[in-house]
Amino acid sequence: MAYTNNDHQTCQIRTAETKVAVGADDGDTQDLLRTISLFLVLMAVWLLLSGHYTPLITGFGIVSCLLSALIAYRMDVIDRESHPIHLGPRIIFYWGWLMAEIYKANLDVAKCILFPKKHLRPSMFTEKVTQKSDLGKVIYANSITLTPGTVTVDLDGDIVMVHALTKASADGVKSGDMDRRVTAVMEEA
Repeated sequence: MAYTNNDHQTCQIRTAETKVAVGADDGDTQDLLRTISLFLVLMAVWLLLSGHYTPLITGFGIVSCLLSALIAYRMDVIDRESHPIHLGPRIIFYWGWLMAEIYKANLDVAKCILFPKKHLRPSMFTEKVTQKSDLGKVIYANSITLTPGTVTVDLDGDIVMVHALTKASADGVKSGDMDRRVTAVMEEA
């Protein structure tokens, strides 16, 4: 049997097709997991907000959540950023830390309201972000905005512009602790 150049090209094309097919199966598995996760989240929200647990109404809820998840799957709108199940438990621990920071910042803003001459020191500054993905940058910018006394004014590339009411809140952002934690959650270190 002679080995010709055409046979070699056919072999390369089949190898490339196999690699694409293997990659597609992995992507399909991830899409399916995200679709199932979306269905479960939709179902949980529906059950919490509905308040009606008769078999007929619950059946309608299941069908509507399933239909919504399938439509989202067919429209190909369930991706890594829109439904970030890859963050897993890391984001839960981050939310706990963020809630504690929000509580501390509330006390700082309350002091600012009660004693403005002593505590109010508004400032505008820029900081470099270390996140590489858009999702990481948005989580970081939104975390700054969620913390009372600070607002993300602009996010342009790797630079975030922040307005802070007090020196303590500005120092909190400048310390980089929140930035490091978001980077760790995103596993971009």
